[in-house]
Amino acid sequence: MERPTPVDEEIILDPKRYIVSKTDKKGVIEYGNDYFVQISGYSEAELIGQPHSIIRHPDMPRIVFKMMWERILNDQNVMALVKNMAKDGRYYWVVTEFETKKDPISNQIIGFTAFRKAAPKEAVKTIEVLYKKLLEIEAVGGMEASEKYLRGYLEEAGKSYDEYIDGLIGNNGIFKLFFKMMKALFR
Repeated sequence: MERPTPVDEEIILDPKRYIVSKTDKKGVIEYGNDYFVQISGYSEAELIGQPHSIIRHPDMPRIVFKMMWERILNDQNVMALVKNMAKDGRYYWVVTEFETKKDPISNQIIGFTAFRKAAPKEAVKTIEVLYKKLLEIEAVGGMEASEKYLRGYLEEAGKSYDEYIDGLIGNNGIFKLFFKMMKALFR
């Protein structure tokens, strides 16, 4: 499927609604709730069977996805701020968290469910600066250089990635409570 050309127009998400998608272990979409279909602009038939990267915005540094995949493949939770791109090229920002799905017999990871909510505007303003810097570094030195910069940035801030994101989204527990409720609903 052909990737859209990015358009500098934001899709404003309803803060009371959530986006849910399920993928297999390789990130191929198996399910998307109605709001995911609506916001992405793709039909359900266009989404199912496609890699989740179909909505990846080019403004997102590759190192963020590398880090997320490393964590979720090791059955570790990660919360991230992500800029996604709809079929028409517009963008939307979300706070996302994952839950692993395991085979009940082998206990091996077989898929993931991603839960997303509208990202706070102040968090987006801050993370955009960091993501732009990471993209510049990736363009010149590759993902390894970008990873070194991100690790140094977090070390200087005296925070882990999770603590940094918690601080950006307000660290008020609302997102964690939301994600906990969503995970309970989708079990």
